[in-house]
Amino acid sequence: MRKELFVYASGKPERIAIRNYTADDIAGLIAIQQESFPPPFPSELWWKEEQLLEHVTRFPEGALVAQAGNRLIGSMTGLRVNSATIAADHRWEAVTDNGYIRNHNPQGDTLYVVDICVIPEYRKYGVGKWLMQSMYEVVVQLGIPRLLGGGRLPGYHRYADQCTAWEYVERVIAGELNDSVLSFLLRCGRMPVGVAERYLEDEESLHYAALMEWKNPFYQKDAFEASQLHNL
Repeated sequence: MRKELFVYASGKPERIAIRNYTADDIAGLIAIQQESFPPPFPSELWWKEEQLLEHVTRFPEGALVAQAGNRLIGSMTGLRVNSATIAADHRWEAVTDNGYIRNHNPQGDTLYVVDICVIPEYRKYGVGKWLMQSMYEVVVQLGIPRLLGGGRLPGYHRYADQCTAWEYVERVIAGELNDSVLSFLLRCGRMPVGVAERYLEDEESLHYAALMEWKNPFYQKDAFEASQLHNL
């Protein structure tokens, strides 16, 4: 994949590209993490070269980067999994193989979001939304039923004494509350389908995440099942 488009930075249109990242982009991808999550965020949680090599080897279609000029400004990564395998133990580390995606299943019926990240300078310019839209296009191209991922609930700790995590999600949907992550995912067209406990070690979210789905409107069950049989 490669496409070019304009985002509005400080009121001026700026051309960016969204494309698949490769092994040549590893240093830039790690720099995105360093800039987006500076100390005291633990550096051991930034992408490692070994993880990124797995991404571009196992599922290059799900490895996306946003670029402005020669600078990498955002990235998004996914893998394919089967719905049945993620139902029982829905923790980020289990679903994504701790970000290494060695459990990627080329026949999986779900494109699962591992990570999405935009450097602070380019936030609020729509880069994250365009990355998400591009991953939807991957879902359509692959002919699979849906995209799914866990969304942090960074505002939940302020309301945990008033409501459950699911009730918090409902209050955000109702417009009573705003949550930086959940509200972003809603604006991207994702729909809440549940809540996962112990999803991440995340004190702000009290370790919860909203499970956010996007259904492929062009999905054809017969074509997908035929492709599954062909790949056996």
